[in-house]
Amino acid sequence: MAKPLPISPLASPLPPLGVVRGVRLGAIAAGIRYKGRTDLVLAEFDEGASVAGVFTKSKCPGAPVDWSRESLRNGVARALVVNAGNANVFTGRAGIETCRLTAEAEAGLAGCDAHEVFLASTGVIGEVLPAERITSALPDLRAALSEDGWEAAARGIMTTDTFPKASVRQVEVGGVAVTIQGIAKGSGMIAPDMATMLSFIATDAALPSAVLQTLLSEGVGRSFNAITVDSDTSTSDMVLLFGTGKAGNAPVTSAADPALSAFREALDAVLLDLALMVVRDGEGATKQIRVAVKGAVSDASARVVAMAIANSPLVKTAIAGEDANWGRVVMAVGKCGEPADRDRLSVAMGGVTIASEGAVAAGYDETPVVAHMKGQDIEIDVDLGLGDGVATVWTCDLTHGYIDINGSYRS
Repeated sequence: MAKPLPISPLASPLPPLGVVRGVRLGAIAAGIRYKGRTDLVLAEFDEGASVAGVFTKSKCPGAPVDWSRESLRNGVARALVVNAGNANVFTGRAGIETCRLTAEAEAGLAGCDAHEVFLASTGVIGEVLPAERITSALPDLRAALSEDGWEAAARGIMTTDTFPKASVRQVEVGGVAVTIQGIAKGSGMIAPDMATMLSFIATDAALPSAVLQTLLSEGVGRSFNAITVDSDTSTSDMVLLFGTGKAGNAPVTSAADPALSAFREALDAVLLDLALMVVRDGEGATKQIRVAVKGAVSDASARVVAMAIANSPLVKTAIAGEDANWGRVVMAVGKCGEPADRDRLSVAMGGVTIASEGAVAAGYDETPVVAHMKGQDIEIDVDLGLGDGVATVWTCDLTHGYIDINGSYRS
């Protein structure tokens, strides 16, 4: 077994985690790929739980993505089974059969329909996932489930992650206290388009699946779909949001209801926390980078420009080398095919304007920018000067550590 990876220098500590009423979860070592660590996670939800989901847009999705996407049609969830180490992707009929057998085994234990069981897998692509590794471990795993199993679950879904990722918020809906708590995994193959990225969030708020779906879809656009580590979109990306209804708040039938204002903000905060932890655990990362673009012809155009900067190997390696090479930012803006005008463009790093109106800014002093580049949190701001479009995305630097990890991923 490969040695554990060193913990990212950008690692975020686990917050104090509580319980979400109506959720029990845990993890077990099922020997799916790893030795000496947990790799199978189970969560069960009280009867009546609603669910929302956002999935990868990859044209080569894993069998668990297809299963969970189909299950989402019913809007009801009783269980979630997640394994790490094997993505169950590109495994043909065997992958589909593993999903069926896993869901039916858990459904039999939980006393529910198989399509009330959601499935997710992460790990190596193209290797058959033996169903019996999972189904034989489920009874013992289920017997040990606990309301306090969140940290164990966060650790059980890790692959090349170097630290577990979780976030929690307490808020009120109609004067009733509710909890939102979630976990995520992801480190490489991160450029979500809904990376290998999974996230599972639960709340005890009583909200129908349609309301949860609207809130989740909008929130993912501002969080998980606004990060990139290496520009590669996984076959297994999935974000699921479960609502148990145990808080007992008054019924809410629309995501636009003012009673959900604080809930929406809290959910967005949890999603962004988890997304940024994925960036901060980017394979080989030593710096987190925030790219903000304004002045584009539209928000969509601004996003393309921001992602071009965030995904540029030249930009990312310059930042790894603590080099304030703003010319690489200009290059990335110019190559992406979106409207831009060299003579209206301005670039700033660390809040210091470097280039403006087609040239180096008058009186530019590199000293504060050099100091900024030595920090762990880097800020790049671009103003295209063309319109009102804005976008913010996050990424990390590109170091030799990324090659070391991915060059030996399967060994």
